[in-house]
Amino acid sequence: MAPVQVPAELIGSSNGGGSAGGSLTVDPALGRRQATAAAAALPTPRSPPPAFGSIVAVLSIDGGGVRGIIPGTILAFLEEKLQELDGPAARVADYFDVIAGTSTGGLVTAMLAAPGADGRPLFAAKDIVDFYLRHSPKIFPPVIKGPLGLLKSMMGPKYDGRYLRSIVQELLGDTRISQAITNVVIPTFDIKLLQPTIFSRFDAQKDASKNALLSDVCISTSAAPTYLPGHRFETKDKAGQPRVFNLIDGGVAANNPVSN
Repeated sequence: MAPVQVPAELIGSSNGGGSAGGSLTVDPALGRRQATAAAAALPTPRSPPPAFGSIVAVLSIDGGGVRGIIPGTILAFLEEKLQELDGPAARVADYFDVIAGTSTGGLVTAMLAAPGADGRPLFAAKDIVDFYLRHSPKIFPPVIKGPLGLLKSMMGPKYDGRYLRSIVQELLGDTRISQAITNVVIPTFDIKLLQPTIFSRFDAQKDASKNALLSDVCISTSAAPTYLPGHRFETKDKAGQPRVFNLIDGGVAANNPVSN
């Protein structure tokens, strides 16, 4: 790209009143190099250090609706083997620095990291399988077939989501993101701002407006378009000002939360 000529009258006094030729030559390549150098000089945000050793252990759980029973089964097996090594109190959350999950994976993440009254994980990994087997038929009940069903599908989501909301709120109560046992990352997508909104314990501990109820985040990241309605809720920042979220399934932006 050719250099750009800028008229002298547009050059501020900080440039010493202009150049001898009455204009300033701006080299775009030089500008990009200067911007890159300036960005490199900025401090890089750092996540909390690993709990053990020098490697950050990350558990990533994809979305997939009722297929969440698959990672649930794998995690139950893993936890059983860990308990054989370290005792019956061992939980999956004890072994990962970060647990990330999108859509149904966000619900699994919450169940692994939600604290109980004793400060330990509220659920064992085997409880995840039980949750899906018990509640999936009610979350995704049979739908109306034929022309009436087609008309209904054109008017809104396939399922009303009321049972999912009620059971998630019952299970997680007033627990907030900042209270998670380990660092969690749960992507969602804001349909009003048209951009991803990612919730994490790290952010929640620094920004009160991101310290949402864990149940609200789970309902939001599970709200798959055409299947379940979006979820709207509010939080407040440290000054008491409201922040509104209008969220749907995080899989719209990052179905695999660590690959995007």
